[in-house]
Amino acid sequence: MKTLILYSSHDGQTKKIADFLSRYIDGEVYVDALMENYTIESFDLVIVGASIRYGHFNKALYRFVESNRYQLEQKSAVFFGVNLTARKEGKDNPESNTYVRKFLQRTEWKPKLAAVFAGALFYPRYRWIDRVMIQIIMKITGGETDPKKEIEYTNWDKVKKFANQINEMGV
Repeated sequence: MKTLILYSSHDGQTKKIADFLSRYIDGEVYVDALMENYTIESFDLVIVGASIRYGHFNKALYRFVESNRYQLEQKSAVFFGVNLTARKEGKDNPESNTYVRKFLQRTEWKPKLAAVFAGALFYPRYRWIDRVMIQIIMKITGGETDPKKEIEYTNWDKVKKFANQINEMGV
């Protein structure tokens, strides 16, 4: 089986999750940055992962899914979203995570499997304006606001379980 994992990442956590997944997916696995004109015909399975930034997925993700939706559904493609909201229990699955739920409704894509993973907070790496904006969002949502902190919220056991679910699909 030949699998393609495409990721859309702003600060690198979604890429890190994609790379981690690739170590647990059966068969030949390729990991690459998502481009809206990516050709997926030669792959048996496509996994798409994308992160939220300021409440939105990258527009290229929408365009990619819209132009490839039929092929994605034919290939039993899967999706995972990455965001800081998923650090909270009850907001960490596709049905309860507002961003993923709205994305799937808007695109009308029906992935064979979907997941949501918590991302990471890298205050020291952010530009000043990003750091301030994220601090405001985190303050409102009861999260960490210390500008010196870096916190990885990703539950790697959950990511590994997702890989096992993908392998069990037997595409």
